[in-house]
Amino acid sequence: MSQPINAASSSASGLVIKSDRSKLTLVDEDSMMKQIQATDAPKHAQQFNVRTLLNFVQDILTLATSLVADTTYLRAGQPDPQLEEKSRSLNRIPILKEMKSVVDRIAREISFTDLVRGNDDDTTLALFKMLSSYSWEAKLVLTMAAFALNYAESCLVAQAYSSGAFSKSMALLKKMRRPFLLELIETSKPRFDALINLIRVMMDVTNSVVDFKELPSIYISTEVPSFQDALNFIPKAVYRTIRSIVACGTWINNLPKIGHEPSTTTDEPWEMSKLRSTYEYLNEKLSFCREHIEEKIIDEAYIMLLNLYDKIHFDNTRILKAMFDFNKDVDPLFHGPTNKNVKIDVLRRKTVLLLISGLDISSDAVTILEQIYGESRIYGRMENLYEVVWIPVVDHTVAYSEEMHNQFETVQRAIPWYTVHHPAMIKKVVIRFMKEIWHFRMKPILVVLDPQGKVVCPNAFHMMLVWGSIAFPFTSLRQEALWKEETWRLDFLVNGIDSSILHWMDEGKYIFLYGGDDIEWIRMFTSTAKSVAQAERIQLEMVYVGVGVGNSTKRAKVEQVISAITVERLSYVWHDMTMTWFFWTRLESMFLSKIQLGKNHHDDPLMQEIKKLLSYDKEGGGWALLGRGSNVVANGHSTTVLQTLLDHHIWKQDVTVKGFDISFKEYHDKLHQTYHHCCQFDFPTTSSATTPHRFICPHCARAMDKFITFSCCDHETP
Repeated sequence: MSQPINAASSSASGLVIKSDRSKLTLVDEDSMMKQIQATDAPKHAQQFNVRTLLNFVQDILTLATSLVADTTYLRAGQPDPQLEEKSRSLNRIPILKEMKSVVDRIAREISFTDLVRGNDDDTTLALFKMLSSYSWEAKLVLTMAAFALNYAESCLVAQAYSSGAFSKSMALLKKMRRPFLLELIETSKPRFDALINLIRVMMDVTNSVVDFKELPSIYISTEVPSFQDALNFIPKAVYRTIRSIVACGTWINNLPKIGHEPSTTTDEPWEMSKLRSTYEYLNEKLSFCREHIEEKIIDEAYIMLLNLYDKIHFDNTRILKAMFDFNKDVDPLFHGPTNKNVKIDVLRRKTVLLLISGLDISSDAVTILEQIYGESRIYGRMENLYEVVWIPVVDHTVAYSEEMHNQFETVQRAIPWYTVHHPAMIKKVVIRFMKEIWHFRMKPILVVLDPQGKVVCPNAFHMMLVWGSIAFPFTSLRQEALWKEETWRLDFLVNGIDSSILHWMDEGKYIFLYGGDDIEWIRMFTSTAKSVAQAERIQLEMVYVGVGVGNSTKRAKVEQVISAITVERLSYVWHDMTMTWFFWTRLESMFLSKIQLGKNHHDDPLMQEIKKLLSYDKEGGGWALLGRGSNVVANGHSTTVLQTLLDHHIWKQDVTVKGFDISFKEYHDKLHQTYHHCCQFDFPTTSSATTPHRFICPHCARAMDKFITFSCCDHETP
């Protein structure tokens, strides 16, 4: 079977399908256009549905081409059953009665060009005069309809001609020329392909012209340059297409004369060249216009969405439904535990956390949130229960690929709560809203809606990582209240990440948390710390917590360090990289949560200690924090902590009087003033956090400078 007529425009076969007498120069075309436009006097702007007739024409051309192109059925003298079914469906589409006489007149004009006028240009001009009272798109569609009837008749006669001796005799007796179309297919298929290609481009241009007519005037006007340019060009596009229609009719009529003649030129037909450039121009303008319309529609929907979120609602369902494009055949939410699609109503009057992220949300983030969610189900009270919905955001300017869908399904299967059935269900305007109002960039955020659908926190992700479900109902007031209760303690820093550490704290042991990726420093630090602990006869445990594993390169390096520490038995380590990820991401969340409150943190000792740890990690090398029980003794850079241990012989005399804790801290603080390490912080544009206007270094207490950096490193969002 041949391809449908409405397929994308393809290039010509390289064969001329018209005589040279019909070629036009640019001057000729301009002259013709003046005559054509002089005939235009539209009175019947909307007497019939142009699109309905065009769809009918398209079906006729597709079916007719298939009838003659499928030689299997032709030679067997049997109709294609699929084509018969198509034919029956076509018969159920009525052509408007008032159009029939016009179409018949045009068809006759095209059929007898050689006999009556003898020139394609004269016939073209006559058609425009005949159609003067119709709009440009109506002129074109009516002419295409007439051509489709003539062409279909040619194909039907060709089929009948091949089906038996009687049909062939009748065709010859009536002196019908159109059976030669069949001979052309058999003897010169490239000529037939050239005709089909031209018809396809004619249909492409016609569809584009009608598309412009159907653009909603409420969203576009002649003030839009692309739209005005297209409107000015459409008369020329209609002229070129109708002239090509006439040329095709002439060519089919002349098949008996040229059917057995070999092609003597490889020039592309004038019609194909002109029409292809016409279609490309219209298609480009149409794309610009559609983009403009889409922007207008999104702007309108955006304002409606803003108004919707400003109103008070009885429950949250109206807000949630506004976020999705509903498919009547599929419920919008997928529930992981039951493996079923469900309606929005399952979230009615519940606190809902919208987990908004890209498809690249890390498995570490999913694992930690899953644990927090699970604990809330075990230990939480009914009135404190909440639901989570994953909202996967994809770039609508990029085609949704199979790889992206596999990535989506992988995350969806790992999530124990609700997810959107498919990323395409998330409206573009909603994505814009999330970026502009909720400041979503690339890193995950948790937007909290109360049972009435009111946003009580634009991002509870940091709150969730720091306190878990204790932060319910995840409001800014709750966040502020929780910070007022916190102090710089070791148990707050590790937050039950590792039960062994909590056990050591209960036993009153000294604990070194340390990190960095310099294995030589780690060897020296751990061996020196063990020697000092042995000399002071104190119980000391050491835990390696790695570095911030924000990208795969760092992660691989940390895994190498963990392997070396384990083999050499230097200290206790976290073999589960999720624990390392959680420690550093939670520490960053403490930092961002503090900033989120918008308070002045210059005199906040807890914030200063958080900033120190983050800056040590940023610098690399190493760091260590000494604690006893839940108390933090010292928090320092690799240079100061290691030197304090190496200088144990200097300050050990103070231990008898002041104790190990105070002696260590005083000497370390003295070294810290000497070494004077300043801090550096990164605020990635992928974060939803607002960069502070003024930031104080936790070491030197001076205002920090701001710099903008660009990076294309291997980056994984948490």
